[in-house]
Amino acid sequence: MSEDDCTALGGCTDARIERLYEYLDGALPREDIDEIKAHLDHCPECVQEEEVERVIRTVVRRSCAETAPETLKATIISRITAVRVSR
Repeated sequence: MSEDDCTALGGCTDARIERLYEYLDGALPREDIDEIKAHLDHCPECVQEEEVERVIRTVVRRSCAETAPETLKATIISRITAVRVSR
């Protein structure tokens, strides 16, 4: 799909955006990667979507690396135990 195709269609399709996610996941063959990169050179809508997705992935990755405080863990375990005992 060229830039003109996106403009003529009123923007990129959900299928194109889904392929962008696959691209960011590293789940595309080389020729598809080249196609997506070429598309990003001409499609501001997809570039914006890529930037937003990269930020989201960075925040999620950072959040997953953080650990909960020991007091929170103890409180959760205590509440789970209380629920189990009350059954």
